[in-house]
Amino acid sequence: MREFLEQSIQPYFNYWVYVILMMIGLWATIAKNNLIKKLIGMSIFQTAIILFYVSVGVKKDSKIPIIPHQVEEHHAAEDGNHAGGHGEHGAKRVTEKHVIEPDKFANPLPHVLMLTAIVVGVSTLGVALAVVQMLFKEFGTLEEDEILAQIKTADSASLDV
Repeated sequence: MREFLEQSIQPYFNYWVYVILMMIGLWATIAKNNLIKKLIGMSIFQTAIILFYVSVGVKKDSKIPIIPHQVEEHHAAEDGNHAGGHGEHGAKRVTEKHVIEPDKFANPLPHVLMLTAIVVGVSTLGVALAVVQMLFKEFGTLEEDEILAQIKTADSASLDV
């Protein structure tokens, strides 16, 4: 048992947390009858996915990928001649190029995509809450089975007429 913990759980602990969060969110979305609880489950599920993608994009001891640009420096002649000739005295010097080592930089793409996913998720949650509010005004309850029963009785009453 100890070997399983050391080889499977401990090195991948963050992934286990994401899977547990996803299962909690999925269970709440499927099993609960209250519409607000379903939305909370959907939000937990979405948060787990976002955390997963952000953690995939992280590298240990990495930097952000900002590459400095080349800087041209103008140097005047050392002998006092400020004519700006093309010789050694008035030449432009370009700083040396920086070598980019991809293993030392974090990939920003997963983070940027998840930032977009957060915005879309908040918007979706806002629209869903507005729909739930309208359903509550219409049916007087947030329980899915009660709403479906009211719809069924309303449909059967309209067919009888």
